Amino acid sequence: MSLGHALRRIVEEYPLARTDPPAGHLLAHVIRKGAPDELRRALAPLDGPFLVKGSPGRGSHWAAVPWLAVFDPAVTTSATRGYYLVYLFPAHREAVHLSLAQGTVAAIREHGPRSGDHLRASGARLRQRLSDFSDVLPVSAITLGSAGELPEGYESAHILGLTYDLADLGDERRLRADLATGLAAYRALKARGGLIL
Repeated sequence: MSLGHALRRIVEEYPLARTDPPAGHLLAHVIRKGAPDELRRALAPLDGPFLVKGSPGRGSHWAAVPWLAVFDPAVTTSATRGYYLVYLFPAHREAVHLSLAQGTVAAIREHGPRSGDHLRASGARLRQRLSDFSDVLPVSAITLGSAGELPEGYESAHILGLTYDLADLGDERRLRADLATGLAAYRALKARGGLIL
């Protein structure tokens, strides 16, 4: 398996997998173990340390939007707070977003119903701070095609990134180069003060 193959499997198989319970499901295992292992291999030539996690959901429930994330442990070890690099899988189309994103759950806890506005405003300011990446990570807004607090929070928390259609996932060299670019933006944000505005 390669990173592109792992991402493609999630994109293609997730809609049907959700009709079965996640416990013991092969695709849940791919998201938790196989895809993170491929992402770790892709990260190996880059300076770490990185923590990699994949989530198909919790307990007996599939996530509306599964994810595969890279965390700098000095920034965060969780998708709930801080900021991180993440692959998000939309429910409404065969695609995957590579997103430099802000932690959603912490913002929801702190700002309640205004969390979306807070995250979007913060994201706009962070994009200005990372304006030197706007040409190589040009996607400034994403849609995930799923209603709910977390999917809508992920949309609001997006800072910048890329979107891949299925055909793009066959180009492993591009995926790895884009991953390196995403990590460069992640490190630049850390060096430039992180989420402190």
